[in-house]
Amino acid sequence: MRPDPDLTELGRHLGYEFRDPGLLRRALAHRSWCAEVGGPPSNERLEFLGDAVLGWVVADLAYRVHGDLAEGKLTDLRKSVVNASALAEVALEIRLGDCILLGKGEDAAGGRSKPSILSDAFEAVLGAVYLDGGPPAAFGLVERLFTDRMATAALRLDRLDYKTVLQALTAPLHDTAPVYVLSDSGPDHDKRFFATVIVAGQSVGYGEGRSKKTAEQAAAEQAWVSLSDDGDPNDGDSNDSDSNDGDPNDSNSNDSDSNDGRG
Repeated sequence: MRPDPDLTELGRHLGYEFRDPGLLRRALAHRSWCAEVGGPPSNERLEFLGDAVLGWVVADLAYRVHGDLAEGKLTDLRKSVVNASALAEVALEIRLGDCILLGKGEDAAGGRSKPSILSDAFEAVLGAVYLDGGPPAAFGLVERLFTDRMATAALRLDRLDYKTVLQALTAPLHDTAPVYVLSDSGPDHDKRFFATVIVAGQSVGYGEGRSKKTAEQAAAEQAWVSLSDDGDPNDGDSNDSDSNDGDPNDSNSNDSDSNDGRG
């Protein structure tokens, strides 16, 4: 049996001390753990709350800090940091995976490193901070963890279409374009999509999200970074992907990405 997580250490990584540690513990309770131990509620309600709080704070920061961006670019900026991949990166940085309460099967299957579990848990923790310390505490947490990410993302908004830059990278080397293999899980109201990108018969990237387009973009980004020399989509001959073919921010994504803390 895995020992209880060190919530004091997690609090230091968050830069926030809970008045009610029970809220933080509930935010860490994955449904697989709740099913095994019985009784305690999972973190899903807190995740719902944190998802909305995250969308609010990021939109506020985007509007106030990036006053030079038009509405469409503000939306692009928000989507670039509010998705499963980006939230999972934040969760890994604060070592959230070490603290999530998982069932034995999910833990053995590598659940602590799954982007969906990490991003959901981060949103749940944010929801717990909101309840424990109010809007100022939640705002401060997101501001600390996301301001630099948003500044970096703002510099490359015109190159966020990783499907285009990946195709430009692989076209001189292979006769066929990257192929995206899609799957999904969950009910219609909370469906999650998974994408694997295949280049020359090899799996080179994986992504997930709340829409097919988001999952494909996440997979393409992972593939692009792994196949390119320096991981900067602004370098190399991408044939000016500003044409935004397959734009991940297309309004037809059928994905309310403003609250897509997971994709």
